[in-house]
Amino acid sequence: MRISKAAFLFLFLLSSVKGDILGDYIRTDGVWILTRNKQSYKTTNEKECAEKCEEERNFNCRAFLFTREKLQCLTLAENAKMSVMFASRDAVLYEKRRPTAECMQCNGEDYHGEVSQTESGLQCQHWDAQEPHMHGFTQKHYPEKDLKMNYCRNPDGELRPWCFTTSPTKRWEYCKIPRCTTHPPVSGPGSQCLSGKGEDYRGRIAITESGNVCQRWNTQLPHKHGWIPDRYPCKGLEENYCRNPDGEKRPWCYTINSSVRWEYCTIPPCDGREQESADVPIQVPLTEECYRGKGQSYRGTTSITASGKKCQAWNSMFPHRHEKTPDKFPDADLRDNYCRNPDGDNSPWCFTTDPNTLWEYCNLKKCDDHTQELIPNDSPATMAQDIDPTTRTTSGQGLGQELETTEFLSTQLPSNR
Repeated sequence: MRISKAAFLFLFLLSSVKGDILGDYIRTDGVWILTRNKQSYKTTNEKECAEKCEEERNFNCRAFLFTREKLQCLTLAENAKMSVMFASRDAVLYEKRRPTAECMQCNGEDYHGEVSQTESGLQCQHWDAQEPHMHGFTQKHYPEKDLKMNYCRNPDGELRPWCFTTSPTKRWEYCKIPRCTTHPPVSGPGSQCLSGKGEDYRGRIAITESGNVCQRWNTQLPHKHGWIPDRYPCKGLEENYCRNPDGEKRPWCYTINSSVRWEYCTIPPCDGREQESADVPIQVPLTEECYRGKGQSYRGTTSITASGKKCQAWNSMFPHRHEKTPDKFPDADLRDNYCRNPDGDNSPWCFTTDPNTLWEYCNLKKCDDHTQELIPNDSPATMAQDIDPTTRTTSGQGLGQELETTEFLSTQLPSNR
């Protein structure tokens, strides 16, 4: 049967488009870029690697790397404009020519588009600005979150991308970004062991480090929470398995014990090679989990308050603004979000991640011995007096100032924990 000229032309154009898939990419020889979000494939040539990039469902593929000797293909969520680039003799970088699609997958944590307006039409505040709203979401504190210009982003695992607004009366708002028409990434096998913070852990451990059974993610009993599987389709919130959907130190879960809201889980570590390639260093916890005197010398790793709330990082201004920073209290060891006593309070404390609770004392006991603790010379704590728990201030200008207004607290971003 003879093929018509129109049909022949259509087939020719179709084969030309498919055969010229590399034409959609800009090629750069001899370079490599660093990126956290990537997938590795075994391919025989660049075209096959480009097809993997087009078919990628774990994230929005913006570029790919191909090594000519090992024939390795790496699909990437970032391109050279968004990441660090350096020389690599055997590698070839291909970056997509077409602009980033203005749609999001999952909860938009990998969204790198240029929408800069909220769903109600307010203009977004620049991330590197502190007016009209002070905050801790800066490029310095979150270098991997692409917080550039005033583009909508989701650096903290919210429901969808958001931004602080330029309106003094509206602190923040979600952005109106449509979901991509393609299906969300398929939850792969993930890691069955602890690597880094365990955010990709997809094993079936469902018991906490103290032996409490985990609560199912799709239930609200005994603890109500916001980590609902349907709202966070790419976090692997299956059954009652331990997970790390919010960038915690390691996987955790709510428990079926009504008196224990949540706890970390004990996940076996991956082998040495995976540990070395993890994005964050593995820290060996300190064993000191009691304090002496007022706890000004406490250097343990507890980061939970007496009521079970998670501590806010000392170098963060979210959800609470404060001046108890590592720079201003260099002798207080204000690392991560560990409980400390930089100002001579009655015992170690921390600001909390609960927008409605500024600070609390930590879940720590006093050591049994009566050894007098040594306070470092020139420590700010040597000049501090006992503090009334109701007069904690975030201004750092004195011990008797009042709490910030509840109006400020009510405008913070919601907390899922």
